[in-house]
Amino acid sequence: MDTIRLGRTDLRVNKNGFGALPVQRVDMDTAVSLLRRAYEGGINYFDTARSYTDSEEKLGNALSHVREKIIISTKTGASTPEGFWQHLEQSLRLLKTDCIDIYQFHNPAYCPRPGDGTGMYECMLEAKAQGKIRFIGITNHRLAVAQEAVESGLYDTLQFPFSYLASPQEEALVRLCEEKDVGFICMKALAGGLITRSDAAYAYLMQFPVAPIWGIQKQSELDEFLSYQSAPPAMTEELLRFIESERQALAGDFCRGCGYCMPCPAGIEINTCARMSLLLRRSPTGGHLSEGGQAMMKKIEGCLGCGQCSAKCPYGLDTPALLKRNYEDYLTFLK
Repeated sequence: MDTIRLGRTDLRVNKNGFGALPVQRVDMDTAVSLLRRAYEGGINYFDTARSYTDSEEKLGNALSHVREKIIISTKTGASTPEGFWQHLEQSLRLLKTDCIDIYQFHNPAYCPRPGDGTGMYECMLEAKAQGKIRFIGITNHRLAVAQEAVESGLYDTLQFPFSYLASPQEEALVRLCEEKDVGFICMKALAGGLITRSDAAYAYLMQFPVAPIWGIQKQSELDEFLSYQSAPPAMTEELLRFIESERQALAGDFCRGCGYCMPCPAGIEINTCARMSLLLRRSPTGGHLSEGGQAMMKKIEGCLGCGQCSAKCPYGLDTPALLKRNYEDYLTFLK
């Protein structure tokens, strides 16, 4: 089993962290069974968030009996101290624990610091002093915010998107974390579903000092990653060629499906519609071309051009233009 030291936390996690966002989409019994199977298969790190509806509750119900044997991280998207403490107490209760191993600011638009006037970092320090959290982390999709957080020395961990589609700047961010002894928690290792070969994704990440968390909601997905516990995929010439072809195919601006542009005032499901062209070419088309899929895409015709999505996009995409291009391409599949 491959493990990695998570920076100065000195926590050792395996390379198969469990990203618990998807378990909010399945019922309680299914989620509990999946989470327990993951633990029994050797996974010791589980990541969730207050905003993932009932994910924390499912994690608490599944694994509270082995709490001392696992590492849990969760997140707060609160913007005020009052909201921070409300989120923290809710997370502790739902996770059925007295202490969260890594408590993370959830994708803030800035890097919280002591004395910045928000009081948010001071809340982290107080929660740590009270023994309710062990380490302070931050998640982000903005390269500049992530770099500032790592350079600041204020954060024990950074959670950031990283996959074989990473840019040289993102690879440099991983090395910066290594230099500063900040644990790098790797999200979006499958690029929001655009990467369809987990063996290639896994082999690529094995080359870096990162702790991937894989979003899992099906037993078949879990079994696939558990198989890598004893037989991790090696980076072969064939995989290198495949990854290079993927990079060529996905070059340029594309929607990562992070969802931070949502909600849309016109009701457009932006994080699906803005990457429909790629989904149609990289997954079965049936569901996308169904009546429901067509109705979803038709909402693009009602785009208000308000620009809210572009303003909130952490990747700086021209989202309305991306929606228009994807809709035009989508219509060609219906002919």
